[in-house]
Amino acid sequence: MDARAEVVARMIEAINDHDLDAMLENFKPDYRSEQPVHPARAFQGAEQVRKNWGALLEAVPDLHWEVLRLISDDATAWIEARLTGTKADGSKLDEIGVMIFGVSGGHIGWARLYLEDVETESGDIEDTVRHMAGR
Repeated sequence: MDARAEVVARMIEAINDHDLDAMLENFKPDYRSEQPVHPARAFQGAEQVRKNWGALLEAVPDLHWEVLRLISDDATAWIEARLTGTKADGSKLDEIGVMIFGVSGGHIGWARLYLEDVETESGDIEDTVRHMAGR
């Protein structure tokens, strides 16, 4: 595992350990987060990371990332992962997706997140194609 992948692996391990401070050590102060499928969710700054993950770790006591794949190149680390847990209201948290992290100097400077809720009853592929086609 190269240095970029190691940074992301440390971040995931800290989240799974529910160690917010250790998790935040992996981010640059001016970290930028984008969610291209949900552009209004974009933000900048490690303090917002603290706020977001502090709330999640408090509300979801069994929160856990399962890493399905982790790969890196010269400037980025790509991860496919599943996030699970039990929300404060008792419902299940179950998201899966791909995250691309820009890593330099041993810290995450930016990320593009493609995470979605797992939908077990959203219809099959034919339903999806009909919806995409507007039929």
